[in-house]
Amino acid sequence: MKLLLLLSLVFLAQGLGTRVSLRKMKSLRERLQEQGLLETFLKQHPYNLADKYFPGMAMEPLQNYMDDEYFGTISIGTPAQEFTVVFDTGSSNLWVPSVFCSSPACRNHNRFNPSDSSTFLSTNDTLFIAYGTGSMTGILGYDTVNVAGINVRNQIFGLAETEPGDFFYYTPFDGILGLAFPSIASSGATPVFDNMMMERLVDRDLFSVYLSRDSQAGSFVLFGAIDPYYTTKGISWIPLSAETYWQITMDSVSVSGTRVACSSGCQAIVDTGTSLLAMPVQAFQIVMSTLGASSNSEISCEAARRLPDLVFHIHGRAFPVPARAYVIRSGGVCSLGFQSMDAPTEEGELWILGDVFIREYYVVFDRANNRVGLSQL
Repeated sequence: MKLLLLLSLVFLAQGLGTRVSLRKMKSLRERLQEQGLLETFLKQHPYNLADKYFPGMAMEPLQNYMDDEYFGTISIGTPAQEFTVVFDTGSSNLWVPSVFCSSPACRNHNRFNPSDSSTFLSTNDTLFIAYGTGSMTGILGYDTVNVAGINVRNQIFGLAETEPGDFFYYTPFDGILGLAFPSIASSGATPVFDNMMMERLVDRDLFSVYLSRDSQAGSFVLFGAIDPYYTTKGISWIPLSAETYWQITMDSVSVSGTRVACSSGCQAIVDTGTSLLAMPVQAFQIVMSTLGASSNSEISCEAARRLPDLVFHIHGRAFPVPARAYVIRSGGVCSLGFQSMDAPTEEGELWILGDVFIREYYVVFDRANNRVGLSQL
């Protein structure tokens, strides 16, 4: 413990990196459930999580934020206007609601007013992102974006003018800050982190993420550095298989030493913008059957106490996710934090390693070497 503390103090003394604290809040699913609106909402808003991962269609189905709990604060403009955003490694655009938007969802959230910013530059370019249940439309502009003290000048971002239906009305965040690659950015917008790198605002061309398991505090995104406090067990580096999302190749998935899915290899995306662990329909059915859960992921809380690890074999190493990480307990009911999706790709199966997986590891997103680093917590 003394060594860990010393390492952390040395790290802080050197002033390496810029840390954005993330707040853990009630998810949209919990908020709707408390108000008795969840069942009706799900019927009115069917979606396929996989739609998010087809960049040619500019799809960003935000329903996958139903279970998200981690949000941070940024500011835009001069003087600063604050917004709560999801730091999303599964998309690349920055956008927030604007005063030009009259949708109920916009009126219920912080809205950017370009007239109040002396550094705002307008454009005639429009932004359109399709969602599973509607669309977000807006205009593009340039302004100073502040991320925990890093001032990114002339950052392009979207000012939402319309937001779909009632979905955004219930979300606890205002907008999204995408941290994936420029190749999937809508309207060719340069992502925030790319500008940080180009303007040499970070010491290293990487960022890292820690998501707390239970506590309300402690989660963060660290730009430009790796905190040694969280890497005492070493870092396993995994090369990217595509420079679009943070996509890697998995070897297989096993339970109790037996392969249950991804037997011939498959693709996976490490995505902070997805809370659950998503897998192809057939794999989902096999995993549910193996673990003794129903087709809707429910399981008795007594049985949940005896569940084994779900082990991901990646780049020749094993990365276990224990039951305490993937069992969700809510109101005396237990379910598994897994979700099925229809996601055929040229490379085969596609899995989404969301927060259920990420909470077990300190994750480094290395743009300099196009790789992901995992350090077991």
